[in-house]
Amino acid sequence: MTNRLSARAAVASVTDSGSFEELPAPLGESAPDGPLGWAGYDDSRTRAARRTGEDESVVVGTALLGGRPAVVIAFEFGFLGGSLGGRTGDRLEAAHAHARAHRLPLVSLIATGGSRMQEGMLALTQLQRVARQCALTRAAGLAQIAVLRDPTTGGGWATLGAGADVILALPGAQVGFAGSRVRPADADPAAYSAEGQYAAGHVDAVVPAAELPATLAAWLRVLAAPRSAGPVEPPAALADVAPPATGWDAVRLARDPGRPRAGRYLDAYFELRLPLSGDRAGGVDPGMLCGFGLREGRAVAYAAQCGTATRPAGYRTAARVVRLADRLGIPVLTLVDTPGAANDAAAEHAGAGAAIADAFAALASAAVPLTTLLIGEGGSGGALALAAPGNTWVTPDSYFSVIAPELAAAILKRPPESAPATADQLRVRPQDLVALGVARGIVSPAKD
Repeated sequence: MTNRLSARAAVASVTDSGSFEELPAPLGESAPDGPLGWAGYDDSRTRAARRTGEDESVVVGTALLGGRPAVVIAFEFGFLGGSLGGRTGDRLEAAHAHARAHRLPLVSLIATGGSRMQEGMLALTQLQRVARQCALTRAAGLAQIAVLRDPTTGGGWATLGAGADVILALPGAQVGFAGSRVRPADADPAAYSAEGQYAAGHVDAVVPAAELPATLAAWLRVLAAPRSAGPVEPPAALADVAPPATGWDAVRLARDPGRPRAGRYLDAYFELRLPLSGDRAGGVDPGMLCGFGLREGRAVAYAAQCGTATRPAGYRTAARVVRLADRLGIPVLTLVDTPGAANDAAAEHAGAGAAIADAFAALASAAVPLTTLLIGEGGSGGALALAAPGNTWVTPDSYFSVIAPELAAAILKRPPESAPATADQLRVRPQDLVALGVARGIVSPAKD
């Protein structure tokens, strides 16, 4: 268990000093002992108020984080376990309405055990109410960031937490739909932790408390940054090599283990970048780097293959980021570099075809400008799924092919030694791709 801060201490720990302004609590009457007449409920609320100084389980208001405004929601776990009741729903609804009215991002500092039993089904239906508000805020093109404190369980995790655009968690926090008292006795406790949820692709980052203020400020900085009206420029080539003479030369250059990879390209391109991790469906692909960043002060989203066979989780993560960028009006840069989609049995069980289709659909339907740079291997549809139609560029040490030359030779019943000649026939060189209209041009190294 992590150190549990009160709601106001949690707000103070991440916001600019003195900037928090609490929103007025919506007016409303509560029947004696609540809607169910639960004996002792009023006494429980009175004791919780006396202990915490709060009259409900959530505090909402506006604040500055790194000088940028946001609506902030903070749960008070000391008030009946941070549970959600009718009055909690009132305040969460008011927070979202204020965010939409003033075009502000929303940051939720969550610590809750779930719905409030003393209000029965009326408490449980607050989850529908919260989900509706999250959907309206999402449709308004406003970002939602969740910080998972200890514990984040039940409906709070399943709405404000797991439904957020960016999900950060404090180390050691208990995170899961099932709370500690209702899960199976033999359940692996690691599965219900911030670290376990991160490993499973449900959390974007586990952030130490000392780093949380800077991390939130960086996210708000990126989200508030101006956007380019048109496609962003592709990165400059990092390898100063001449275009290959033959198709096989192109393949050899792209497969050179010393060739610059996605991490180097992203570091050279962005002055600030913030990673997003996981497909929200139980998977993570280390070979796909995704997130948002700043390029010359402007916000850009990115999805970048790292030269490995891309797993289904990688495609789903990329699709998730492209759709989020589209909703927020942020241009997208993709870096293509894969020998192809993973084709093992585990990938098939994980839905390789559906995941690739999802990536194709995300790019095809995006209204924001897309830019792609092929930086290495372009292996068939597994690479094309991340390529921007009509705005794909290539480096001199790359190739793109309908299929790997060796596999093409095998399908054509040619001997293995014919792969180089087959590569020439496939016209996979960067200059061939430009001549065929597949690529717009070959990027050059940056000028000193």
